[in-house]
Amino acid sequence: MNDVVNETSGARRLDVLEELAPTEAQDVLRLVAESARADGQQAVSEQGRLQLRGRREGVRHLVLREPSGELVGYAQLEDTDPVEAPAAELVVHPAHRGQGHGRALGVTLLRESGKRLRVWAHGGHASARHLAQVLGLTLFRELRQMRRPLGSLTEPGFAEPTWPEGVTVRTFRPGEDDAAWLAANAAAFAHHPEQGSLAQRDLDDRKGEPWFDPAGFFLAEREGQIVGFHWTKVHAEERLGEVYVVGVRPDAQGGGLGKALTSVGLRHLAAQGLPTAMLYVDADNFAAVAVYERLGFVTHETDLMYRTET
Repeated sequence: MNDVVNETSGARRLDVLEELAPTEAQDVLRLVAESARADGQQAVSEQGRLQLRGRREGVRHLVLREPSGELVGYAQLEDTDPVEAPAAELVVHPAHRGQGHGRALGVTLLRESGKRLRVWAHGGHASARHLAQVLGLTLFRELRQMRRPLGSLTEPGFAEPTWPEGVTVRTFRPGEDDAAWLAANAAAFAHHPEQGSLAQRDLDDRKGEPWFDPAGFFLAEREGQIVGFHWTKVHAEERLGEVYVVGVRPDAQGGGLGKALTSVGLRHLAAQGLPTAMLYVDADNFAAVAVYERLGFVTHETDLMYRTET
């Protein structure tokens, strides 16, 4: 059952919902898109946008409307990690900022999470940093978006891949490879709760997106077992190619497989005629940042995550 919370001021209505109606989800997507056009980046992640569809265990939606019914703010709270505090994202319509809507959403997030909260600030804008300070949150994670031109195949990062002994590479077969890939992904990202916890529904969500193309989803196998993968993504409107996720099982690391997989994916994106490639990496993952810098990537922007004191 949806839990409806009404503010007593009468100036706005803030509902906390376990599931959005299809029309509400479309309203939120429009709000997110309008904010992205104004801000230059998405305030709600891909996973957050996918979770607008239907009921998701552990996910709540905060919908903020003015008395006229106009949607002016949205936040999503995900409480699915067995260890970490609930994680949230929030956005206020560009035309309605500076009116306390962000603070109202933030205070409600604190209440709904039991004052145990992590919040993303995509792009790390000054207003988001200020709101984090007002809510008493502290910075604890930086996620870098790095980019590089997709030019000549003779440039760094485009070398012909050299595969470790016994490894072959092919592309993903939807439906046939799902379970094996999910197992390989969980093993490769056991240390990373967001990526490592992907389940069949998460994979199905992504396979249903217009951008999904199995021809850009590369699997490295040894003796019939997936030991690594590089899933690429094309952002057609922005003409960006993304190193969506590169993973190598722990027992296959250290032999150059990750580098070879990165190279084959970059070559694929370059062959699509895309001018630029991008990826995300945690700023404190110094080894990965160094590898990507050697491949010609530079930091384009930084997403920040704040949390309550633990």
